Amino acid sequence: MALFRTSNPALRANAFTDTRRDPSAPPMTLEGTVNKTAFLLFLVVVPATWVWSQVRTAFDSSVVTPWIWLGAIGGLVVAIATVIKKEWSPVTAPVYAALEGLALGGLSALFETKYPGIVVQAVGLTFATLAAMLIAYRSGLIKPTEKFKLGVVAATGAIALYYLIGLGLSFFRVAMPGLSGNGTASLVVSGVIVVVAALNLILDFDFIAGGVEAGAPKYMEWYGAFGLMVTLVWLYLEILRLLGNARSRR
Repeated sequence: MALFRTSNPALRANAFTDTRRDPSAPPMTLEGTVNKTAFLLFLVVVPATWVWSQVRTAFDSSVVTPWIWLGAIGGLVVAIATVIKKEWSPVTAPVYAALEGLALGGLSALFETKYPGIVVQAVGLTFATLAAMLIAYRSGLIKPTEKFKLGVVAATGAIALYYLIGLGLSFFRVAMPGLSGNGTASLVVSGVIVVVAALNLILDFDFIAGGVEAGAPKYMEWYGAFGLMVTLVWLYLEILRLLGNARSRR
C-alpha cells in the first residue's frame, strides 16, 4: 500500500490534478469526504460481523478461510480498478469496503480465537491513533513538509520491499527476520511498521485537504474516503499483528 506523493497509491500526487470538473457541478467537500468515510467504515463492519458470527456459530475457525481469501483477493482487484479509474469510486469504494470487511472479519476471528480480547484492543488502538494523528495534523504539531512526506514515502516503500522479499523467501520456506515468530526483532519490526502506517494518515489528511482546496470533482469524496480506508485497514492489521506477537511472548 504504498508509494507516490503519499505512500498510499490511492492518494498519489496527481490524483486530483489529473481530474476535470464541470464548473457548474458541486465540488468535493471535507464534510462529504468525512461522511463517505464513515459509510465505508460501516460497510466494513457489517460483513466483518457476519463472518465473525460464522465462527461463533460453527465453533470452527477454519470456516473463515474462504471468506478471507475472497475478501483479500477481491479487495485487491477492486482497489486496483479504483486507482486506475477514479471516477468509478462511488461504486468501487463501497465494494472494496465490503470485501475488506470479509477479510478483516475472518482474520479478526482467528486472532480472537487464539488471543481473547485482542480485537477490541486493536480496534481501540486503531481509532485512537486515527484521532491522535488528526489532532496532530489540525493543530500543526506534525506538519506534512516535503521532507516529512519524502521520509514517510521512503519508509513505506522500504516496508513494501521488505514484505515482497519475505513473500518470495516464503516460497522456499525461508523465514524473513522480523516477519515471523515472537522474538524481539519481530516486535521491533511490527512497532516500526505501525508508526509508519500512522504517519501515512497525516499525508492522507493533507492530500484530501488539498483536493478540497483545489475544488476537485464531487466523486473524489468517494476516492478520498477510499484512500483513507486503505491506510486504516493497513494500520489495523499491523496493530493486530503487533498485539499478537506481544501476547505470544507471555
